Amino acid sequence: MCLARIANRSSFDPGSRRSPLVSTRKRTTPATGGDWWRTYFDAGYLREYEPMFDFAGDRAQVARLMELLELPSGARVLDCPCGQGRHAHLLAEAGFNVDGADYSAPLLAAARTRGTGRTLRYTKADMRRLPPAWTGRFDAVVNLFTSFGFFADPRDDAKTLREFARVLKPGGVLLWHGGDRDGVMAKFLSRDWWTTADGTVVAQERSFDPLSGFLTVESVWRGPKVNEDRTHRIRLYTPTQLADLMRDAGLIVEQAFDAFTEQPVNRRSSEMLLVARKDG
Repeated sequence: MCLARIANRSSFDPGSRRSPLVSTRKRTTPATGGDWWRTYFDAGYLREYEPMFDFAGDRAQVARLMELLELPSGARVLDCPCGQGRHAHLLAEAGFNVDGADYSAPLLAAARTRGTGRTLRYTKADMRRLPPAWTGRFDAVVNLFTSFGFFADPRDDAKTLREFARVLKPGGVLLWHGGDRDGVMAKFLSRDWWTTADGTVVAQERSFDPLSGFLTVESVWRGPKVNEDRTHRIRLYTPTQLADLMRDAGLIVEQAFDAFTEQPVNRRSSEMLLVARKDG
Protein backbone atom coordinates (compact mmCIF):
# COMPACT_ATOMS: atom_id res chain seq x y z
CA MET A 1 0.00 0.00 0.00
CA CYS A 2 1.92 2.99 -1.19
CA LEU A 3 0.03 5.86 0.43
CA ALA A 4 2.94 8.17 -0.32
CA ARG A 5 2.28 8.00 -4.04
CA ILE A 6 -1.34 9.01 -3.75
CA ALA A 7 -0.68 11.55 -0.99
CA ASN A 8 1.20 13.77 -3.42
CA ARG A 9 0.51 12.38 -6.90
CA SER A 10 4.12 11.51 -7.53
CA SER A 11 3.12 8.56 -9.70
CA PHE A 12 -0.65 8.78 -10.21
CA ASP A 13 -2.84 11.70 -11.24
CA PRO A 14 -6.59 11.07 -11.11
CA GLY A 15 -7.43 14.61 -12.12
CA SER A 16 -7.54 18.01 -10.53
CA ARG A 17 -11.24 18.17 -9.69
CA ARG A 18 -12.42 17.62 -6.14
CA SER A 19 -14.89 14.81 -5.70
CA PRO A 20 -18.31 15.83 -4.39
CA LEU A 21 -18.14 12.70 -2.23
CA VAL A 22 -15.29 14.26 -0.28
CA SER A 23 -16.11 17.93 -0.34
CA THR A 24 -19.71 17.58 0.90
CA ARG A 25 -19.73 14.53 3.14
CA LYS A 26 -19.92 14.91 6.88
CA ARG A 27 -16.60 14.39 8.63
CA THR A 28 -16.59 11.72 11.32
CA THR A 29 -14.07 10.54 13.85
CA PRO A 30 -11.80 8.00 12.14
CA ALA A 31 -12.66 4.44 13.14
CA THR A 32 -9.05 3.33 13.05
CA GLY A 33 -8.52 0.74 15.69
CA GLY A 34 -4.96 -0.29 16.33
CA ASP A 35 -5.55 -3.50 14.40
CA TRP A 36 -7.17 -1.99 11.26
CA TRP A 37 -4.68 -3.93 9.13
CA ARG A 38 -6.20 -7.27 10.16
CA THR A 39 -9.23 -6.76 7.90
CA TYR A 40 -8.30 -3.91 5.54
CA PHE A 41 -6.37 -5.89 2.92
CA ASP A 42 -9.18 -7.57 1.02
CA ALA A 43 -10.96 -7.29 -2.34
CA GLY A 44 -11.86 -3.71 -1.44
CA TYR A 45 -8.20 -2.80 -1.06
CA LEU A 46 -7.46 -4.26 -4.49
CA ARG A 47 -10.30 -2.17 -5.92
CA GLU A 48 -9.22 1.03 -4.15
CA TYR A 49 -5.63 0.95 -5.38
CA GLU A 50 -6.32 -0.71 -8.74
CA PRO A 51 -4.99 2.23 -10.82
CA MET A 52 -1.57 1.80 -9.22
CA PHE A 53 -1.24 -1.92 -10.01
CA ASP A 54 0.55 -1.96 -13.33
CA PHE A 55 2.26 -5.07 -14.72
CA ALA A 56 4.82 -3.12 -16.76
CA GLY A 57 5.62 -1.04 -13.70
CA ASP A 58 5.99 -4.17 -11.58
CA ARG A 59 8.51 -5.59 -14.06
CA ALA A 60 10.51 -2.36 -14.06
CA GLN A 61 10.60 -2.35 -10.26
CA VAL A 62 11.75 -5.98 -10.08
CA ALA A 63 14.47 -5.23 -12.64
CA ARG A 64 15.70 -2.43 -10.37
CA LEU A 65 15.59 -4.72 -7.33
CA MET A 66 17.70 -7.26 -9.17
CA GLU A 67 20.28 -4.60 -10.03
CA LEU A 68 20.62 -3.68 -6.37
CA LEU A 69 20.59 -7.22 -4.99
CA GLU A 70 23.26 -8.58 -7.35
CA LEU A 71 22.34 -12.12 -6.32
CA PRO A 72 22.91 -15.32 -8.32
CA SER A 73 20.10 -17.47 -9.68
CA GLY A 74 18.69 -19.67 -6.94
CA ALA A 75 19.31 -17.18 -4.12
CA ARG A 76 16.62 -17.20 -1.44
CA VAL A 77 14.43 -14.09 -1.26
CA LEU A 78 11.61 -13.24 1.16
CA ASP A 79 8.92 -10.80 0.03
CA CYS A 80 7.21 -9.63 3.23
CA PRO A 81 4.47 -8.64 3.24
CA CYS A 82 3.92 -9.93 -0.28
CA GLY A 83 0.30 -8.86 -0.79
CA GLN A 84 -1.14 -10.21 -4.03
CA GLY A 85 2.29 -11.45 -5.17
CA ARG A 86 2.99 -8.72 -7.72
CA HIS A 87 6.73 -8.80 -7.07
CA ALA A 88 7.16 -12.30 -5.63
CA HIS A 89 6.08 -14.13 -8.76
CA LEU A 90 8.32 -11.97 -10.97
CA LEU A 91 11.30 -12.58 -8.67
CA ALA A 92 10.66 -16.32 -8.94
CA GLU A 93 10.29 -16.00 -12.70
CA ALA A 94 13.71 -14.32 -12.74
CA GLY A 95 15.31 -17.38 -11.15
CA PHE A 96 15.22 -16.70 -7.41
CA ASN A 97 13.92 -19.10 -4.77
CA VAL A 98 11.11 -17.01 -3.30
CA ASP A 99 8.91 -17.10 -0.21
CA GLY A 100 6.05 -14.65 0.11
CA ALA A 101 4.60 -13.94 3.56
CA ASP A 102 1.48 -11.95 4.35
CA TYR A 103 -1.19 -11.76 7.06
CA SER A 104 -4.08 -11.28 4.61
CA ALA A 105 -5.81 -14.47 3.47
CA PRO A 106 -7.59 -12.70 0.56
CA LEU A 107 -4.32 -11.28 -0.77
CA LEU A 108 -2.53 -14.60 -0.39
CA ALA A 109 -5.35 -16.26 -2.34
CA ALA A 110 -4.92 -13.65 -5.08
CA ALA A 111 -1.16 -14.26 -5.06
CA ARG A 112 -1.60 -18.01 -5.48
CA THR A 113 -3.72 -17.48 -8.60
CA ARG A 114 -0.55 -16.11 -10.23
CA GLY A 115 1.04 -19.52 -9.66
CA THR A 116 3.12 -21.40 -7.11
CA GLY A 117 5.81 -24.02 -7.45
CA ARG A 118 9.10 -25.39 -6.24
CA THR A 119 10.67 -21.92 -6.21
CA LEU A 120 7.60 -19.88 -5.17
CA ARG A 121 5.73 -20.46 -1.91
CA TYR A 122 3.27 -18.36 0.10
CA THR A 123 2.84 -18.43 3.88
CA LYS A 124 0.35 -16.68 6.16
CA ALA A 125 2.39 -14.88 8.80
CA ASP A 126 2.58 -11.77 10.97
CA MET A 127 5.74 -9.90 10.00
CA ARG A 128 6.47 -9.25 13.68
CA ARG A 129 6.65 -13.01 14.26
CA LEU A 130 7.96 -14.86 11.22
CA PRO A 131 8.35 -18.67 11.37
CA PRO A 132 11.16 -19.73 13.74
CA ALA A 133 12.51 -22.14 11.11
CA TRP A 134 13.37 -19.19 8.86
CA THR A 135 16.26 -17.98 11.02
CA GLY A 136 19.26 -17.22 8.78
CA ARG A 137 17.50 -18.61 5.71
CA PHE A 138 17.38 -15.71 3.23
CA ASP A 139 19.93 -13.89 1.11
CA ALA A 140 17.53 -10.95 0.82
CA VAL A 141 14.29 -9.60 2.26
CA VAL A 142 12.19 -7.10 0.32
CA ASN A 143 9.58 -4.89 2.00
CA LEU A 144 7.82 -2.87 -0.69
CA PHE A 145 4.93 -0.48 -1.38
CA THR A 146 4.87 1.23 2.04
CA SER A 147 4.13 -2.06 3.79
CA PHE A 148 5.44 -0.82 7.11
CA GLY A 149 4.30 1.38 9.99
CA PHE A 150 0.89 -0.27 10.37
CA PHE A 151 1.01 -0.93 14.10
CA ALA A 152 -0.28 1.31 16.88
CA ASP A 153 2.81 0.72 19.01
CA PRO A 154 6.02 1.94 17.29
CA ARG A 155 7.93 -0.80 19.13
CA ASP A 156 6.23 -3.24 16.75
CA ASP A 157 7.92 -1.52 13.81
CA ALA A 158 11.27 -2.08 15.52
CA LYS A 159 10.27 -5.69 16.17
CA THR A 160 9.48 -6.15 12.47
CA LEU A 161 12.95 -4.97 11.48
CA ARG A 162 14.52 -7.31 14.02
CA GLU A 163 12.57 -10.16 12.45
CA PHE A 164 13.83 -9.22 9.00
CA ALA A 165 17.37 -9.23 10.39
CA ARG A 166 16.82 -12.60 12.09
CA VAL A 167 15.73 -14.37 8.91
CA LEU A 168 18.58 -12.92 6.85
CA LYS A 169 21.87 -14.73 6.44
CA PRO A 170 24.95 -12.86 7.71
CA GLY A 171 25.70 -10.25 5.05
CA GLY A 172 22.15 -10.54 3.66
CA VAL A 173 20.35 -7.50 2.26
CA LEU A 174 17.06 -5.79 3.14
CA LEU A 175 15.49 -3.67 0.40
CA TRP A 176 12.92 -1.36 1.98
CA HIS A 177 10.63 0.77 -0.20
CA GLY A 178 7.99 3.16 1.10
CA GLY A 179 6.88 6.66 1.91
CA ASP A 180 9.40 9.27 2.97
CA ARG A 181 7.85 11.50 5.64
CA ASP A 182 9.86 14.54 4.57
CA GLY A 183 8.79 14.36 0.93
CA VAL A 184 5.18 13.40 1.60
CA MET A 185 4.75 16.41 3.87
CA ALA A 186 6.52 18.73 1.41
CA LYS A 187 3.95 17.89 -1.29
CA PHE A 188 0.98 16.88 0.84
CA LEU A 189 -2.36 16.40 -0.90
CA SER A 190 -5.22 16.42 1.61
CA ARG A 191 -8.00 15.46 -0.81
CA ASP A 192 -8.13 13.35 -3.93
CA TRP A 193 -10.39 11.11 -6.00
CA TRP A 194 -10.38 8.74 -8.97
CA THR A 195 -12.56 6.18 -10.75
CA THR A 196 -11.75 2.46 -10.99
CA ALA A 197 -12.33 0.23 -14.02
CA ASP A 198 -15.74 -0.96 -12.74
CA GLY A 199 -17.00 2.62 -12.33
CA THR A 200 -16.44 2.93 -8.58
CA VAL A 201 -15.55 6.44 -7.44
CA VAL A 202 -12.89 6.39 -4.72
CA ALA A 203 -12.49 9.60 -2.72
CA GLN A 204 -9.94 10.16 0.02
CA GLU A 205 -9.30 12.71 2.75
CA ARG A 206 -5.92 12.62 4.47
CA SER A 207 -4.59 14.11 7.67
CA PHE A 208 -1.23 13.92 9.39
CA ASP A 209 -0.34 13.97 13.08
CA PRO A 210 3.26 15.21 13.41
CA LEU A 211 3.55 13.94 17.00
CA SER A 212 2.69 10.28 16.34
CA GLY A 213 3.80 10.36 12.70
CA PHE A 214 0.51 8.80 11.59
CA LEU A 215 -0.95 9.55 8.18
CA THR A 216 -4.70 8.83 8.38
CA VAL A 217 -6.67 8.16 5.21
CA GLU A 218 -10.48 8.26 5.18
CA SER A 219 -11.87 6.64 2.03
CA VAL A 220 -15.33 6.72 0.51
CA TRP A 221 -16.32 4.24 -2.22
CA ARG A 222 -19.44 4.75 -4.31
CA GLY A 223 -20.16 2.54 -7.31
CA PRO A 224 -22.31 -0.10 -8.93
CA LYS A 225 -21.05 -2.85 -6.61
CA VAL A 226 -19.97 -1.05 -3.46
CA ASN A 227 -21.07 1.71 -1.09
CA GLU A 228 -18.62 1.87 1.79
CA ASP A 229 -16.56 4.13 4.02
CA ARG A 230 -13.35 2.94 5.67
CA THR A 231 -10.28 4.38 7.37
CA HIS A 232 -6.67 3.26 7.67
CA ARG A 233 -3.40 4.79 8.80
CA ILE A 234 0.33 4.26 8.68
CA ARG A 235 3.24 5.74 10.59
CA LEU A 236 5.63 7.59 8.27
CA TYR A 237 9.37 7.80 8.92
CA THR A 238 12.14 10.05 7.68
CA PRO A 239 15.20 8.35 6.14
CA THR A 240 17.17 9.22 9.27
CA GLN A 241 14.62 7.69 11.62
CA LEU A 242 14.37 4.51 9.58
CA ALA A 243 18.15 4.17 9.27
CA ASP A 244 18.42 4.46 13.07
CA LEU A 245 15.78 1.77 13.57
CA MET A 246 17.55 -0.50 11.12
CA ARG A 247 20.91 0.04 12.79
CA ASP A 248 19.41 -0.93 16.14
CA ALA A 249 18.20 -4.16 14.48
CA GLY A 250 21.68 -4.93 13.12
CA LEU A 251 20.98 -3.64 9.59
CA ILE A 252 23.27 -0.96 8.19
CA VAL A 253 21.89 1.29 5.44
CA GLU A 254 24.44 1.43 2.63
CA GLN A 255 22.44 3.27 -0.06
CA ALA A 256 19.27 5.40 -0.18
CA PHE A 257 17.46 6.20 -3.43
CA ASP A 258 14.56 8.36 -4.57
CA ALA A 259 12.01 5.55 -5.08
CA PHE A 260 13.14 3.07 -7.77
CA THR A 261 15.35 5.59 -9.57
CA GLU A 262 19.13 5.83 -9.47
CA GLN A 263 18.92 9.29 -7.88
CA PRO A 264 19.77 9.65 -4.19
CA VAL A 265 16.95 10.31 -1.75
CA ASN A 266 16.41 14.00 -1.04
CA ARG A 267 14.17 16.16 1.12
CA ARG A 268 11.44 16.21 -1.54
CA SER A 269 11.46 12.47 -2.26
CA SER A 270 7.97 11.15 -1.56
CA GLU A 271 9.26 7.58 -1.74
CA MET A 272 12.57 6.08 -0.70
CA LEU A 273 14.32 2.81 -1.44
CA LEU A 274 16.84 1.87 1.26
CA VAL A 275 19.50 -0.82 0.86
CA ALA A 276 20.54 -2.21 4.25
CA ARG A 277 22.93 -5.06 5.00
CA LYS A 278 22.97 -7.38 8.00
CA ASP A 279 26.08 -7.28 10.13
CA GLY A 280 28.46 -10.18 9.64
